[in-house]
Amino acid sequence: MDSRVTPTFRPLYQQLKEVLLARIVSGEWAPGTFIPSESALSREYAVSVGTLRKALDALAKDQVVIRHQGKGTVVATHDADRSLFQFFHLVRLDGQRSLPVSRVLRRERRQATAEEAQALELEAGEEVIHIRRVRELDDHPALLEDAVVSARLFAGLEKSPEPLPNTLYHLYQQQFGCSVANAEERLFAVAADSQDKTHLGVKVGTPLLEIRRIARDLQGHPVEWRLSRCETSQHCYVNEL
Repeated sequence: MDSRVTPTFRPLYQQLKEVLLARIVSGEWAPGTFIPSESALSREYAVSVGTLRKALDALAKDQVVIRHQGKGTVVATHDADRSLFQFFHLVRLDGQRSLPVSRVLRRERRQATAEEAQALELEAGEEVIHIRRVRELDDHPALLEDAVVSARLFAGLEKSPEPLPNTLYHLYQQQFGCSVANAEERLFAVAADSQDKTHLGVKVGTPLLEIRRIARDLQGHPVEWRLSRCETSQHCYVNEL
């Protein structure tokens, strides 16, 4: 197949971005590895270096790659620090970040609920893997979290003898080849129920922050539905725009 890009109504750099993204998604360039140089790629696709740079800059903006001045461009990985900075938005009231420590309560394979099937774009009756855990901040239970993924895409996750890592997105990438590129979150004010009382140590009726998240892969497909109920007396939700 000719690797040259054929112009259409879309800007050339956008077409090139999609071509490069496809190579990353296919696994040709694994997370943590450097892709070919700008000059090599511009020759391969018969485009100017300027066009090539615009495509790489667009991928960097989407946090698919990381640009290192004078060194090159590397495919992004979900290490603990990056996942914390990009996807975890609870901070102490003084603005300082704390690394959450996770305690798994449940890991099971079951049939998806109607809400989960809709969020993950699954067929009725498909199975999912459900992970429930408590996440502590500063030695205090702060979140009761339910993460749900497709059992078809993450086969065997519920049976793995290894403990689940604190950052699930790193696990998704390393063991299942699924890189979470972005997530949509919706926030709700809710009252604590008996489950929250048991796991978060709050009274029934205590105001909580509920976060409903759909995480998507590099191609925009939903890969995880996550619901977190947060006790916010010592922490707040911060989103830097």
